[in-house]
This record gives sequence, C-alpha cells and structure tokens, in this order.
Amino acid sequence: MIYNVVRNLVQYGLETGVLAQQDAIYARNQILETLKLDAYEEVQAEEENAVCGDLEAILKELLDYAAGEGLIEDSIGYRDLFDTKLMNCLMPRPSEVSAKFWDLYEQAGAEAATDYFYKLSQDSDYIRRYRVCKDQKWVTKTAYGDLDITINLSKPEKDPKAIAAAKLAKQSGYPKCLLCMENEGYAGRLDHPARNNHRIIRITVNDSQWGFQYSPYVYYNEHCIVFNGQHTPMKIERAAFVKLFDFVKQFPHYFLGSNADLPIVGGSILSHDHFQGGHYTFAMAKAPMEKTYRMEGYEDVEAGIVHWPMSVLRLRSENPDRLIELGDKVLGAWRGYTDEAAFVFAETEGEPHNTITPIARKKGKDYELDLVLRNNITTEEYPLGVYHPHQELHHIKKENIGLIEVMGLAVLPSRLKDELALLGEYLVEGKDVRSNEMLEKHADWVDGFRPQYGALTSENVEGILQEEVGKVFARVLEDAGVYKCTKEGRAAFERFLNRVGFTG
Repeated sequence: MIYNVVRNLVQYGLETGVLAQQDAIYARNQILETLKLDAYEEVQAEEENAVCGDLEAILKELLDYAAGEGLIEDSIGYRDLFDTKLMNCLMPRPSEVSAKFWDLYEQAGAEAATDYFYKLSQDSDYIRRYRVCKDQKWVTKTAYGDLDITINLSKPEKDPKAIAAAKLAKQSGYPKCLLCMENEGYAGRLDHPARNNHRIIRITVNDSQWGFQYSPYVYYNEHCIVFNGQHTPMKIERAAFVKLFDFVKQFPHYFLGSNADLPIVGGSILSHDHFQGGHYTFAMAKAPMEKTYRMEGYEDVEAGIVHWPMSVLRLRSENPDRLIELGDKVLGAWRGYTDEAAFVFAETEGEPHNTITPIARKKGKDYELDLVLRNNITTEEYPLGVYHPHQELHHIKKENIGLIEVMGLAVLPSRLKDELALLGEYLVEGKDVRSNEMLEKHADWVDGFRPQYGALTSENVEGILQEEVGKVFARVLEDAGVYKCTKEGRAAFERFLNRVGFTG
C-alpha cells in the first residue's frame, strides 16, 4: 500500500504547515516521480492505522520500499540522501521561506520570525528530531555554575558502504564547504550531506550578504549559524565585533559568538567565516564578574573578570559601538602580549599564538561583549596545546575546546555512551576496569573518585558517572584557561588588563 504512505507524507506536510493545500497535488506528484511511480490511487486511511504525525515511521516505509525496488542501496548513507529528496517534495522555495520570515519580522517581531524558521527547519526534517532526541544530556553543578553535558548521538555513524563508494567516486569541490550558500537545495553525495530540504535566510551583516540557518544537530535551543555569503576564512578583528553586534541588534533575543581563528583553540571549520548563536543562556553568561575595572575615555563601559575557569573579560554598555571600540583595543593588545612569568607568548618562531573567542549578547537595555583570551602554544609535554585538555582528561574529552564548550556546554564523543554504560556494569559488579580494553583508559579516573562513594548499585551508578564526567569537564575548561582561578593567575590576568589601560 505504497500509495497510502505517499498520502501520509503529503498529509504530514499539510498538518505541519510545511505544505500549502494548493500545493498538495503537486507535492504528491513530485514524491511519485522520486519513487519512480507513474500512477496513484487515492486511499482512505483508517484512523487507527494513520501515522501522519510520525515522520520517522512514514519515511522508514518509503525508504524500505525504495530499497526493495532497487532504487537505493539499503544503508544509512543512501537512505539519508533519498529521504532528504523526498522531504524536498513538500518544501516551499527559498524565496517563499524568506518572504514569510521577513513579513513575520516586520509584522510580529524578530522572535516570531525565528520561531517560524526554527519550526520549519524541524518539520522539514533538516533537523532530524528523532535523532537529536537520542543525545544524552544532563547538568552538573560546579563552583562555576551549572555546566551542560551532552553526549552527541545525533550524527549518524559512518556508513561502511558509503565510505567504500565515496573512495571510488570522482572528487568534487562543490560546494566548497558545509557552510557555503551553495548547500541550499544540494542533493548531496556519499561524502557530503544532502541539503535538498535546507533553507537559508539572507541577512545583511556589516553591509554584506550573510546567511542565517540552524545547525542540523542543535546542541542547544535554536542553535543557529550565521555565515559569510562568500567562502572566506575566519578572522578575529574589529570587523568581527561589528558583525556580532549587527546580528544581535537585529535579533536581540539571540546571542552570537565566534570560534577563535587559530588551530587548536579554533573551531572545526576555519576556512569559512561564520558565527554560532541561539536562544539559550549558558552558564558563562550567568557567571558574575569577580572584579570590575574602568578605563579612561571609556567611563560608560563597565568591564570585569568573569568568575569562570577560562579567562574572560566582560565589557558592558548601552552603546554597542563603544564595546566594539574597546574590544578592538583589547584584541590588539592581546595579539602582541607576552608574559613569560605566566607562560604567555604572543608568538614563537614567527607563529602567532594569541587570539580571542568573542561572544555578544543583549541583556535588558545593556549590550555585553565577552572576550575569552586564548593561546594555542604547544610544548613537548603538551603537544596538543598547553591551554587544551591535558592528557589525563583525554579519556573523556580530547577534542578542541571551541565556542560551545567555552560557554559551558560539553559536546562529548558518542563512544562514551557505550563506554559509560559498560563502566557502570563493571563498577556495580566489582569487576576490574583495567581488564577491559575499551575501559582501561578510564581506570585512573575511577580510582580517583571511587573512594568518595559507598555502595554502587544499578540505581545510582549512572548518576554518579554523570556527576564525575561533569567534574572532568570543569577541569577541561580549567586546563583551557590561560589564567587560572588562583591568586597568581588572577594577578597575571590583571597585569594584562593594566597593560591595556584598565584600572581596578
């Protein structure tokens, strides 16, 4: 009864508002063509069997049919390419999405516009809700506030068939990267995700065209990406601060931040200028200032060191232009700053080390600019970075500490799901953790926290492990901080601020 499933997909589009009633027949015919069907019989769905609201179930039936008919290989890579093509049959054109977005913006405000676009990005299956909900998430209370912890399970596992096929396929340089405008509507390849159902809102930032979209993996509420319309490298400079506030002024309910522009302390895509933001308040944004400072000529700007494991200078003013000016002054000073006593070197052998991770937001009538001081120097002892998670923490987090982690959300590798589950079993049963090849890397960690707890049971072990993982993440952030939360560390931080011209 494939026609019944086709009907259900069209009905899903109508019920969610992705599809207009006038476009229902057109959409049905597009689906039929995609499935290589040249006929259709109207079927009255029995209410008890109707699954119009369950998109995952509808797509599974259509994908099973396509695989059974030989239209696709039956593996996740091919299935993801094909179901994205099916969903595009329901989708409005980019210009229609943009027109509705900006009409809502003008008539009902920025939040109404982003509400519409975020819902569409989920209803279209660009954001796969049924995968995102599999992510494991919890909160750990620390001395720095409540840290968000997530084990990312929403990215599909590598498809062996797709990997093999991709090696044989002709290499393509189109689109240039995952953030280029050319991804909108792109059918994808086995080595590049399908984006048929992807829509991008064009916005003006710093007098140039930029794109506004959501992350398909939504690590936090309304996790958005704002990216340059041109494929140009990331660079932290005065213009970056201008761009951040250009966006925040247009969408004051969203924060916007940038990864740093150097390896190790930067993000995963340094080749394309972009920012990340969203409708979420991270622990770092809630953290208070430990001590405030002023600077002559900037009496209207409040500045302070934030109580946070990484080295954060917060600037606050009603006038964002003043934050841009002062932020640029701080950035220029930090780029060239060396303090050997604090093991801060602006460069070694011509390689620059100092940069900043900036985050902009609006709070009430004030604007804020958080400047997180970063340094990517490496040594023989710390080949991955002195201000990077140290080796004893790599069993939990080895990857770069980018913008999202800086603000207090741990994005941990999917391997931890199975490792922590098995580790819990070993602890409850009293087995030797070192006897298991997959778990032995966690043994020293377990030895450190195990004496703090009494009996470990199947009821309490998961919570205990989550608590200890959260504590590890706090240590990860401490390692990544240039100036430590110690008397000596704060004194060194203040030396830099004094060099810039701040007085406390």
